Amino acid sequence: MKKKLLATLLAASMVATCLVGCGNDSGNTTGGDTGSTAGDAGSTNAGDAGSSDAGSSAGGTEADAPVEYGSGEIKIWVSEALVNFTKEKADSFIASNPDMSGYTVTVEPVGEGDAAGNMITDVEGGADIYAFAQDQITRLVSAGALCPVTGDNADFVSTQNDAGAASAAVVGGTTFAYPMTSDNGYFLYYDSSVVTDPTSLEQIIADCEAAGKNFYMEINSGWYQPAFFFATGCTLTYDTDDAGNFTACNIDYVSDAGLVALKEIIELKASPSFQNGSSMSTAVNVGAIVDGTWDSEAVKGALGDNYACAKLPSFTGSDGNTYQLSGFGGFKLLGIKPQEDAGKLAVCHALAQYLTGTDVQIARYQAEGFGPSNLTAQQDSAVQADEALSALAEQLAFTIPQGNYPGDYWTLATALGDDVITGTLSTSTSDDDLKAALQAFQDTCVSYAQ
Repeated sequence: MKKKLLATLLAASMVATCLVGCGNDSGNTTGGDTGSTAGDAGSTNAGDAGSSDAGSSAGGTEADAPVEYGSGEIKIWVSEALVNFTKEKADSFIASNPDMSGYTVTVEPVGEGDAAGNMITDVEGGADIYAFAQDQITRLVSAGALCPVTGDNADFVSTQNDAGAASAAVVGGTTFAYPMTSDNGYFLYYDSSVVTDPTSLEQIIADCEAAGKNFYMEINSGWYQPAFFFATGCTLTYDTDDAGNFTACNIDYVSDAGLVALKEIIELKASPSFQNGSSMSTAVNVGAIVDGTWDSEAVKGALGDNYACAKLPSFTGSDGNTYQLSGFGGFKLLGIKPQEDAGKLAVCHALAQYLTGTDVQIARYQAEGFGPSNLTAQQDSAVQADEALSALAEQLAFTIPQGNYPGDYWTLATALGDDVITGTLSTSTSDDDLKAALQAFQDTCVSYAQ
């Protein structure tokens, strides 16, 4: 039974493009059906201590000829904080699957922010399995550095993880990675003795004004500012080519939706309670602050027994409609590079799914505080007791994964926000002038991809 998985893989993988040398089109970012059978290899129940019996999804039968997985080394890259943890879990997985005992696992400290650059530079010399930030996935797919995840494995990704993390692993309709964390994004921290309704931006502002407290949000940041524009349905993303060059900007800020978003930013700034910022280290007299999990301990220390968290609130736009604040979400993913050997490929898929399954995600949270993307892990009592992670998990359902953006975009977003902060754009600015500001912003964004 344990050998049936690889037999099924080999029987169906004659055109598997995830195997190096079998016609992999490294420039194909639309996914299609390439590599679909290779991605089925190693379809394990990651929550079952590494059992590899669940490999029948590709349609094999008990009559399939037994084929060995083979032997060799599997190299994994993760952040330094997770090296020992990952090594322990990987070794436990191999020990629980005797048919895979021919493999040894080496874990090296390469951070999620560096892994993509290293892989693109030298795919052949890179890790077999590696953790990376979701904003690098398009470049990795274009470089041929990621094996498609299909069949039951793709179902595992889409059904076992929250929607934001699952979508972060997809390029052109094809899944290319296993979500590992959902812990980078922003949400609302608030003083429960001040804020009576954290679901309404208008009420939060009114409560802060009444109590003489401050509301903090960094409106001149390209990270936080899109919360308003994405809320009203605007788009701002970039396409890249195989080399990571920006080829197109998809933006529609010059629209009725963009005008509503900009007016709401201006309305927020007009409140006497508003303070531009997103760090508790520089905040004072806080009634509420839009911030991330990295600041949870500082906020707890400041708010004490009144410490509370929630997803971002909704606001009523100038058009009378209600909009849920959105923004960027950040996720860590685990990818597999194309392999020369089908047996090793099968083991890599099985190991990657195990390392991103329920039990390991819970253990990773307990060991290092990484927020789970796995839906069941998110319901774990310890994770649920983490108010910040729970609020972020709820907020991430309304965000988009942050993709690749030109460095100049961040400076441009700061300039737009600064125009609001200084009063260049204010509640008295005409709609025509606001649209002109949006046009200038949009044109400049587009110019970065020309």
